[in-house]
Amino acid sequence: MRPFLTAAFLATTMFTLPQTAHAQAMSAGEAADLRAQIEALKRQVQTLEARLDAATGQPASAPVVAPAPAPAAPPAVTAKPATEIVWKGAPEIKTADGWSFKPRGRMQVDVASIDAPEGVTKARGGVGTEFRRIYLGFDGKIPGGVSYRIEADVANSGVELSDVYLTYGPGPFSVTVGQVKPFWSLDELTSDLFTSFAERASFTQAFNFKRRVGLSGQYKGKDFLLQGGVFGGNANDLLSDTDNSFSLDGRAVWMPTFGDTQVHLAGSAHWRKLNDGPSGVRYAPRPFVHTTDARIVDTGIFTVTSERGLGLEGAVINGPFHVASEAYWQKASRPGLANPTFFGGYAEVGYVLTRGDSRGYKDGAFDRLSPKRPITDGGPGAIEVNARYDHIDLTDAGIVGGRQRTVGVSLVWAPISYIRVTANYGHLMYDNAALGAANGDRDYSADAFGLRTQFDF
Repeated sequence: MRPFLTAAFLATTMFTLPQTAHAQAMSAGEAADLRAQIEALKRQVQTLEARLDAATGQPASAPVVAPAPAPAAPPAVTAKPATEIVWKGAPEIKTADGWSFKPRGRMQVDVASIDAPEGVTKARGGVGTEFRRIYLGFDGKIPGGVSYRIEADVANSGVELSDVYLTYGPGPFSVTVGQVKPFWSLDELTSDLFTSFAERASFTQAFNFKRRVGLSGQYKGKDFLLQGGVFGGNANDLLSDTDNSFSLDGRAVWMPTFGDTQVHLAGSAHWRKLNDGPSGVRYAPRPFVHTTDARIVDTGIFTVTSERGLGLEGAVINGPFHVASEAYWQKASRPGLANPTFFGGYAEVGYVLTRGDSRGYKDGAFDRLSPKRPITDGGPGAIEVNARYDHIDLTDAGIVGGRQRTVGVSLVWAPISYIRVTANYGHLMYDNAALGAANGDRDYSADAFGLRTQFDF
């Protein structure tokens, strides 16, 4: 095959040489040029034969110089996880391998007043202004299903720890250690950033609902939420020998959705062993606003060995409309005396006036009111109106702390998701009030007004 290819190639080449080479004798120079051309053609033929042999698997008739090997690729370098920064009121830094970090905070400025009969509030009434809360802190996640939060309230020239905890929960079940809110009440577990009134229901204040240090667990399913834990005292009281209490707290929530309707039904239970000797407890809420220290209904301090609480919750959200209601019973065990049971609760209705907006809900509590048309897009923000009836009775088993009933209305405006203005008015009615008027009357009424401006990040 190869001799035939060589002969054919040379014959074709000779045929194509200039015809003048056959028509007359060649000079010595022309012969030399012709021999050079023939040698070059031979080399081309050898190259073609080598390629043909490589294609057919036959050995080459002449050695072929192998091409130089390509330089080795440099060793692969493991890429560092990508870092992402998103904005959620403040920059949140995330990495692909599960780390995150976000600064957080809030500021709430209140202007409020209460108008009560002469002698009730004394110098503690009138118009007051305060930094209700100034929270600063941070939270984030650690690879492996761990999250954390550290936050403190620095309002009014003091520092008080707020949420300080570490949570492990890669799945529906999570465990938390640190200071959190025990599992009491829909109104209490709703962040103060998202409540429909500036202050929560009176029973959450009266029965000393506050953050405590403990160990707790939570199971979150599609429609169910189960929470429970054991708690000691508040972090700011741990260095005091006057609070050696501990409590067991649990809550169960059913939170299904039916079409566009969110349903919330829940119950909670609380048992606390005080271990505090003669210091006892005191149940006494503020009168609708926080700028006064006056406690118009007040049991005073009385000695108890333990307390038990039972709460029921219900709420429905459908589009711009929502209703919510709670009832809570607190029973105190007194050594050698009758055990009083005190009651508090509220019923509320609300409506978001701006088109397309509704009250938020997440994980067993109300969530942020986020306007679909914020003022940054030329819209009005979100506007919500609410009405509430609040009731607390602190009179039972020989303790006369009084009864307070409040009819309140509020107007909430959220120009953007992270700014909120709340104006509320409450008419308070008292029976057997702990603070009597100057004329000795303990059955009277009062009016309170509050305006809160807040932002958070």
